[in-house]
Amino acid sequence: MNGQLHFGYPWWLSYGHLVVAAFAVPLFLLGHARRWPRGRMLVLGSLALWSSAAFVVARFVLDVNGRAALPTQDFLASGRGRVLDMGAGTGRSSIMVLEARPRAALVALDLFADSYNQHFGSGASPEERLMANLKAAGVDGRAVIRAGDMRRLPFEPAAFDAIVSAYAIDHLDREGVRQCIAEASRVLKPGGEFLLMVIGKDLWLQFTFGPLLIHAPTRDAPWWSSRLREAGFEVMEHGTRPATLYLLARKP
Repeated sequence: MNGQLHFGYPWWLSYGHLVVAAFAVPLFLLGHARRWPRGRMLVLGSLALWSSAAFVVARFVLDVNGRAALPTQDFLASGRGRVLDMGAGTGRSSIMVLEARPRAALVALDLFADSYNQHFGSGASPEERLMANLKAAGVDGRAVIRAGDMRRLPFEPAAFDAIVSAYAIDHLDREGVRQCIAEASRVLKPGGEFLLMVIGKDLWLQFTFGPLLIHAPTRDAPWWSSRLREAGFEVMEHGTRPATLYLLARKP
């Protein structure tokens, strides 16, 4: 079923390093056979080793076009409830929650504006692409798609038991972040949980892509914890996964 999922991230994120390796490795072998100067061989060897290792990390560790796993099993531990995915994109985080919590229902919300095609490429309408992934994962029966702005959520107060947001809020400036987190607090029920996942500037990301994926400000756990507490949340847990910082917060 994985082959039917198309999250829309560019091919070079998963396979671009193979292009570099396809040039670097043969040149290194040729240079070794012809006894090229040591300095040139050192550069080629480093490039061949990096591109090969970075491909393994990109494809099998980061795996942005593969299924995602919940970073913490404490999120929605009851296994049931109504969940909001703020900035659902092509559905990777929605599928992550629905597969891990088979008794939950979810609203996948995204603005579906011009930035959507910039991130995920053009093709069918954003809603159609999101629904196609939900169907491919077999979770479309428990999901509803809704267009809306994370900064002004189109929902009544206390409408959700839990919220997830993955790699979406961190694209915004400080005021946008404040608005999103305040809205998350507004639409959560008392005791509801908020799982926030943002891009983490860690060694996995720096080794594999350098600055290429740092397309949003990278902020540390204390910064995000402060923003959550300002909105009245209690931060229960935070941690890291490859290229990811996550925080689990609860509304009192």
